[in-house]
Amino acid sequence: MAERLLPPGDFDWELASQAITVRIRWFGICVGYVLVNLLGTGAPTPPLNSLLALGAGYALCDTYYSLRGRVFLSDYPLFTSAMEALFIGLLCYFDSGVLSAFRFYYLLSLLVCAIRYDAVTTYTTFALHVTSFGVVALARGVDERDQLASLVLTPIFIGWVAWAGTSLAGLLKQAGQRLTALNAALQENQSLLEQRIEQRTRELQESQALLVQQEKQAAFGLLAAGIAHEVGNPLAAISSLVQLLNRRDIDQHTRERLHMVDDQLRRIQRTLRELVDFSRPATNAAAPADIAQVIDAALNIAKYYKRKKGRRIITRYAPGLPPVEMVRDQMVQVFLNLILNALDATPEGGQIEISTALERGWLRVDVRDTGGGIAPEHRHRIFQSYFTTKETGTGLGLFVCRNIVEGQGGRIELTDTSPAGTTFTVYLTGETLRNHPDVPAPDVQADLPEAAFA
Repeated sequence: MAERLLPPGDFDWELASQAITVRIRWFGICVGYVLVNLLGTGAPTPPLNSLLALGAGYALCDTYYSLRGRVFLSDYPLFTSAMEALFIGLLCYFDSGVLSAFRFYYLLSLLVCAIRYDAVTTYTTFALHVTSFGVVALARGVDERDQLASLVLTPIFIGWVAWAGTSLAGLLKQAGQRLTALNAALQENQSLLEQRIEQRTRELQESQALLVQQEKQAAFGLLAAGIAHEVGNPLAAISSLVQLLNRRDIDQHTRERLHMVDDQLRRIQRTLRELVDFSRPATNAAAPADIAQVIDAALNIAKYYKRKKGRRIITRYAPGLPPVEMVRDQMVQVFLNLILNALDATPEGGQIEISTALERGWLRVDVRDTGGGIAPEHRHRIFQSYFTTKETGTGLGLFVCRNIVEGQGGRIELTDTSPAGTTFTVYLTGETLRNHPDVPAPDVQADLPEAAFA
């Protein structure tokens, strides 16, 4: 015995028609019992009740499989049709022959077959039923006019039901297939729409993040300019007083101390100038720039970071690199963000290495730290806006870096991360770089000691 198990929740024409078939079978069994036992046909009831009991057993099996989402004997439709033809033929034989009311079961059987199976199976079932009815006529005989009329008309009605049922079932199947295709297209369009909405939402959030970052930088620029102005005037006055004192006739010890004060004043003024230079409104005009000078500018700002102490910075700049077309202020911000992240990740006593090289028309800048690496579950999110693993981080550093670098025709990648450290790589290109031969990173390292950041 073969049956087919359908996936839960999936619509299937055969299983849906099976539910209708079960109802039709039980309808026929119930009508048969009423006809034999209540209305009376004049025929002996034990054979008919036995046959109806056999039909009820088959209907129970059909119901059981239907409730479990299966189709009983789905692989043997002609066997089922042959059994039904024999079953109906025996009912008609033991009842009243060709005039038996059970002959209408042939119509129900063909209707079920047309709903469940294809046209070939339906018309084959029609032939089996006509043969069964003909055998009944031969076995019981046709003596009266009513019997002759039934013998002629019953096959005609059976054929008409076969044709009508097949046509109607075909239309329903086509409509079902069309609806299934439309539903699939609707789900695909819905999924596409959701993806577009998600993409537009993400782009909007990223734009808002960039706007917030720009507003913060603008506010920082105004604050830095105000601080420089307020602190600069007293510093200028103090410096003038020191110069006046130096002109007097003072002992050597006092003169040395005044020189020390003057040096520290100059250092404060230099720091204020660097702060103002970094926070001034950035220009968006691209111009040729030396990549080493851009990185040094970022390092010059990073020297004031509180976590710089106790960490060694090494640079390996490839010699003879051509100038790169870039927006200089923006690239300074990119490398500053990468250096600050490296300082945060590197424990005291560790080192940060910055190297440049020219490979196949691309300027490559590697920023490597000796921190603990990035967790696997965070690696695919590090360039997303507002994602951070720091307690006081904004989650905009790498996101801004990516937008700046991609906006200038380059790319930024997480090229390596492990418990031994992490490497971020910035790739830049341009016409001069594409026409220039490759330049590898030098083996000689330039160590930037603490004194370089004083």
